[in-house]
Amino acid sequence: MPEIKSVPLSRAAAPRPGSASRPSAASLRYAAPALLGYVAVRITGVAILLIAASATGKDGMHRLAGRWDSVWYQRIAEHGYGYEVRLPDGTFHSDLAFFPLLPALERGLSALIPPLGVAGAGLLVSWLASLAAAGGIFAVGARLYGRRAGVLLAVLWGAYPTAFVQSMAYTETLFTALAAWALYAVLTDRWITAGVLCVGAGLTRPVAAALIAAIGVTALWRLFTAWRAGEPLRTQLQMVVGACLAPLGWLSYIAFVAVREGHPFAYFDVQADWNNRIDGGAALAAFVVEQFGRNVFAGLGLCAAFAFLFWVLWLCVRQRPRQPLPVITYCVVVVVISLIGSGYFGSRPRLMMPAFPLLLPAAVALAGARRRTLPAVAVGVAALASGVYGAFTLLGSGPP
Repeated sequence: MPEIKSVPLSRAAAPRPGSASRPSAASLRYAAPALLGYVAVRITGVAILLIAASATGKDGMHRLAGRWDSVWYQRIAEHGYGYEVRLPDGTFHSDLAFFPLLPALERGLSALIPPLGVAGAGLLVSWLASLAAAGGIFAVGARLYGRRAGVLLAVLWGAYPTAFVQSMAYTETLFTALAAWALYAVLTDRWITAGVLCVGAGLTRPVAAALIAAIGVTALWRLFTAWRAGEPLRTQLQMVVGACLAPLGWLSYIAFVAVREGHPFAYFDVQADWNNRIDGGAALAAFVVEQFGRNVFAGLGLCAAFAFLFWVLWLCVRQRPRQPLPVITYCVVVVVISLIGSGYFGSRPRLMMPAFPLLLPAAVALAGARRRTLPAVAVGVAALASGVYGAFTLLGSGPP
C-alpha cells in the first residue's frame, strides 16, 4: 500500500493543495466515472440474478421489490403503522421496528406516479438513492485521497458481498446516501447541511446513531481545540446548530414509538421482540463457539473473517489523519453496532455495508497500483463474485 502522509486534524476540512482549480468532488461531471462504474457493477449483479432466476423458473424482480423486509415497508406505506404478527412462541413482530422515511417516500412517489405502485416506488427510491450514495462515497474518497481512489471506493462499494441489497427496496442505499453526504458536508464545514442530512438518516435506520456520534464527537473536538486556541466560540455557531440538529430525526422516531406504546423504551422493546438486543457481542460469541462444536473448520473460518475485519479496521484507524475524525468515528461505530447486537449472524455483513470507509485501504492500494489493469481486474472479479452470491442468496433463503 502506498505511503500516506499525515494531515493534521485541524486541516481535515481544508481544501487539498492545488484544489482551487479542480472541480468540486461533489460535481456531477467530476463524479461521472464513479457513477458509471457503480452502475456497471450493479447492472452486472442484477443481470446475473435475472439470468439465474429465468433458468430456475423464478421471478427475480419480485425478489428485489416484493419480498422480506420490503413487504413490511410497503405495508406501512399503504396503511401506516399498526401491523404485527404473533409468533408461535408468543412474541410479536411489530412494524414499529421499521423507520418511516422509506415508506413515506414510497407512499409519496406512488401517489405521484400511480402506475408504479408502492413496490415499484420502493425499488425506484432505492435505485436513485444508490446513485446518490455512490456519488457521496466518491465525494468523500476523492476529497481524502484523490479522484481515482474515490472512483474505486464507490465501485468497490457496489461490489460489496451483500451489495445485492443495494438493488432491493430496502433502506441501505437511502441511509448510506444520507450518511455519505453528511460526512462530506462535515469535511467541507457545511454543518447545517450535515445536521439536516443526519435528521433524514435518523428517520431511515437505527444505525444513524453512528452518524450522530461522528458529528457530535467531531463538533466537541473542534470546540475543544477552538477553546484551547483562544478562538471565540461564537465563530462555531453553525457547527453547534448542525450538531444539535443531527440527533433529532432518530430521537423523534424513538419518541413517536414511546408515545404510541405508552412506554419510554417501547422502541427497544419492539426490537427485542425481533431478537435485536444490545448484548455486547454475547450472541455473536456463542454463535462462533457453536460453529466450532459443529465443524472446527467453520469456526476457524469465522475467526479468520473477524481477524480480517479487525485488520482492515486497524488500517483505517492507522490512517486516521487522512481518514478524519468524523469518517473514522462513523466507520468504527457502524461496525461496533453491527457486532454487539443479538440478531441473526447472517445479517451482520449487511448491517456493516453502510461502513463504506472500510473499503478505503483497498481503494487507495488499487489506485496506487503500478499495473494499471489491476484495478479493473480486481473490480471485475469482485463484481462477478458479488453477483453470483446475490443470485444464490435471493433465489434461496433471501437476505436476513
